[in-house]
Amino acid sequence: MTATGTRALRGAARFYAVQALFQMEKSGQTVEAIRREFETHRIGAEAEGTAWVEADITHFRKLLDTAVNLQARIDQMTDRALVVKWPIARIDPTLRALFRAAGAEMIETDTPPRVVITEFVQIAQAFFPEGREPKFVNAVLDHMAREARPEAF
Repeated sequence: MTATGTRALRGAARFYAVQALFQMEKSGQTVEAIRREFETHRIGAEAEGTAWVEADITHFRKLLDTAVNLQARIDQMTDRALVVKWPIARIDPTLRALFRAAGAEMIETDTPPRVVITEFVQIAQAFFPEGREPKFVNAVLDHMAREARPEAF
């Protein structure tokens, strides 16, 4: 597989991880149930005329598991990056899911933090194409990355 192909599969894994974390929070389902649903009915599947893209399943699972297992740590990092009046509990649930997936990748992978920031800002642009959220995501993730991996800066 080419580097471009691997990047695309990882990018899709990140996008699915954000969606899965959002769905988990909204539905109250377990990580196992959400993972099973995504791996069976979404990632690489075709349903009702919709073709879902392939993804790096290993990366998807790692982001999901790390985000769930280290949620308190990631949320605390996010809180420190947010304005005092806006703790993570008050922000949009899509952004919360995005910060948790990005935080998981910053903490538990060797992906360079600047790559993590760029990738998740692009995901924010997909979810919020007309809003200011991508700039907000960039600022918060930069702060989180400097805390999680200061040696990279």
